[in-house]
Amino acid sequence: MQTATTSIPIPPPNRSWLVDRGLIPDHGPRRVLAVATFVNMLGSGIFMASAVLFFTRSVGLPLTQVALGMGIAALVGMLAGTPMGHLADRRGPREIYLLTLVIRAATMAALAFVHTFWPFVILVCLTQLAQSAGGASRGPLVRGFGGTNPAQYRAYLRAVANLAGCCGALAVGAAVQLDTRAAYLALIVGNATTFVACAAIITRLPSLPPIPAPSMTGRWTALKDKPYLAVTMLDAIMGIHGQVLIFALPVWIISQTHAPHWFVGVAVLVNTALVAALQVRASRGIDTSPAAGRAMRRSGMAFLIGMALIAATSAMPGWLAVTVMTLGVAAHTVGELWHAAGSLELQFRLAPAHAQGQYTGISGLGTGLANVAAPSILGLLCIAWGAPGWLLMGGIFVAVGLAAPAVVRWGERTRPDPAEAV
Repeated sequence: MQTATTSIPIPPPNRSWLVDRGLIPDHGPRRVLAVATFVNMLGSGIFMASAVLFFTRSVGLPLTQVALGMGIAALVGMLAGTPMGHLADRRGPREIYLLTLVIRAATMAALAFVHTFWPFVILVCLTQLAQSAGGASRGPLVRGFGGTNPAQYRAYLRAVANLAGCCGALAVGAAVQLDTRAAYLALIVGNATTFVACAAIITRLPSLPPIPAPSMTGRWTALKDKPYLAVTMLDAIMGIHGQVLIFALPVWIISQTHAPHWFVGVAVLVNTALVAALQVRASRGIDTSPAAGRAMRRSGMAFLIGMALIAATSAMPGWLAVTVMTLGVAAHTVGELWHAAGSLELQFRLAPAHAQGQYTGISGLGTGLANVAAPSILGLLCIAWGAPGWLLMGGIFVAVGLAAPAVVRWGERTRPDPAEAV
């Protein structure tokens, strides 16, 4: 008599519990790119949080000159994204990304020797140009190595980036506490070192050959893609939310509420922790263009709820204001999670494979314009106007979210070859 046996699945060899739980990708390009993302964003987080202090406290430049120089650099970076993305599409994204990391390392290290205005402007412009080009060339890498579930992988990379940014902010806090030139120089040199380390990690990625463009395809297809430009415009308006917690809320807490000033840091920490913990989960099921449009619609409603809660705190006692604002920050973060998932899906889904870098550059241009405009818009509405301004800004987010599904459907209908956007 033949005895029935039950087959027991044998786990793959050398597979750690971190991989099984989705905390790190399995061996291969996906893990390499994730590690590179963490290292890169660790340095970027350090620089973003310490740049103004370094240039004013250590270099000795007036704040007005620092603001002017960084504004010029931001403009240069915005204009560079699309052509550099096109170069990555045609020459290979890994090679262009490596070049941008080397340039960023060199210009960052050179900032340690700056003492006057114009060398500062030149170096921050080169740094911003390389950063913009790096983002555009990284897009095809994420697409090429995204695996069978690219939406989930993109969400994972964003969670990794937020975790790295949080770690970078801790390093900045220590340096600010010391408030010495040596401490600020350590941040700059540390940031330059992370770019070198990131470049070394990226060399372990296999090269991605350029994808041939279909015949009769123009050179600057992204600039002629009206539906994609419309999606980018809506995404840029929605992207103003990124400045709410780091610009509008701190000023609101200090000038318009009875909440303790330390809550400024707590609000950012709550937001960062929630994004790092929930971005992958929030992105599940947002793997088609219609799903991304619906996510944008939901994010608009979440932003309105969050901003309404924050607006209501102006006349509350300190403890109650902290409680309500914490709920508002949480609601705002839910909107951020949905917006990020929908935005990333559309950025890749609507872009043809042969022009991913160029399309990523267009998306970066929209994000850059939002970052430039956000302080003025939020200052006028949320700070100068007060509670009604918070509600109006929330209403704008809702209107954009409601318009998103229709614009996304337009984009889907006008894709020349749906298979190309997969």
